[in-house]
Amino acid sequence: MIQRTTLREQLADALREEILAGRLAPGGEFTVREIAEQYGVSATPVREALVDLSAQGLLEVEQHRGFRIREYSLTDFQDMIEAQTIVVEGALHHPALTLRGAGPEAYTSIRRRASAARQAALAGDLDVLIAYDLRFWRELDALVGNPYLGEFLDRLRVRSWAFCVPHLKRLARADAIAGRLWAGHLELTDAVEHNDVRQAARLLRDHRAHQLALAFDLAAEDR
Repeated sequence: MIQRTTLREQLADALREEILAGRLAPGGEFTVREIAEQYGVSATPVREALVDLSAQGLLEVEQHRGFRIREYSLTDFQDMIEAQTIVVEGALHHPALTLRGAGPEAYTSIRRRASAARQAALAGDLDVLIAYDLRFWRELDALVGNPYLGEFLDRLRVRSWAFCVPHLKRLARADAIAGRLWAGHLELTDAVEHNDVRQAARLLRDHRAHQLALAFDLAAEDR
C-alpha cells in the first residue's frame, strides 16, 4: 500500500512508472475504482492522479467509462521530435540562455545520471535506462534556469518513451535491445560543462536523429 503522504503525487508516479515499464499497455482501460482498490486508497487522490497523467498526455478520458492509456503513433513521435528540435535549437541560440547554478556539484550529479544511463543503454536494461535518462535530462534542463522550458521538454520525453516502450518490450530480451539505444549522455555532459555549444548542438542533433531512426526501425519490425 502507498503511504498517504503526498498521495496524489505518489500515485501519479507509480502509474507513470507502470506505463513506462510497459506493464500497463497502450489502449488499456481502467476506472478510478479499480485503481483505488489496487492501491488500497480512496477515490479522490486516484482521480486527481489520473487527471494529472491525462494532462501529461499519458492517459485519455473515456466519457462515462474511465481512463485509457494513450497510444501514440509513429506520426505522433515524429511530431514530438520536431517540437523538441524547434525548442532546443531555439534555446541554444537564444541570447538570454544562461547556465544557472552550474557549479561542480551540479555536474557531479548529472555525470552520475549520465554514467548510469549509458551503462543501462549499452546493457539493454530498459527500465533502468528510462529512469536515469529522464533524471539526466531533467537535471541538465535545470541548468538553464527556466522551469517552463524544462517542464515542456520533460513531458515530450516522457511521451517519447511511452511510444517506444511497447515496441522495445516486444523484443523481449535485453541482448536484442543492447546497442540500439542512444548512449551519448556522458559526451553531452562534457560538452555542456565545457560550454562547447557546437559540440552540444551536434550531440543533441545526433540524439534526435537516433531516436527517429530507432522509431522507424521498431515500427517496421512490428508490422
